[in-house]
Amino acid sequence: MPIVKGGCYCGAIRYKIDGVIEQSLVCHCPDCRRVTGAQSVAYIFLKTEDYTITEGSPAEFVSSPGVIRKFCKSCGTTLSWEGDKQPGRIDVTVGSMDEPELFPPTKAVYRRHRLSWASEI
Repeated sequence: MPIVKGGCYCGAIRYKIDGVIEQSLVCHCPDCRRVTGAQSVAYIFLKTEDYTITEGSPAEFVSSPGVIRKFCKSCGTTLSWEGDKQPGRIDVTVGSMDEPELFPPTKAVYRRHRLSWASEI
């Protein structure tokens, strides 16, 4: 797999992914919705060791016990989700990637929380 790059809106944070993307999905949970300000969020899953911040230093927010979300403290772009229940894995927001079209979601999770007007995926 080629190296994937991304970062925040203002360019203060940049990252690279050098490894296998395990999955791409959309999350409809209320926490993801609130923290991003969107009706749902697309993520890719990968091993933490395959994700490297190459520029800047993201801020962290504990959104619930055992869950850390990282974001740009300058522009607010949500970058990632990491949880104690899934050690060694990081979920990176597809919208923060330079080429988000490369990773279309294949499923949705927390559909019971999906807003009535949001698409199925």
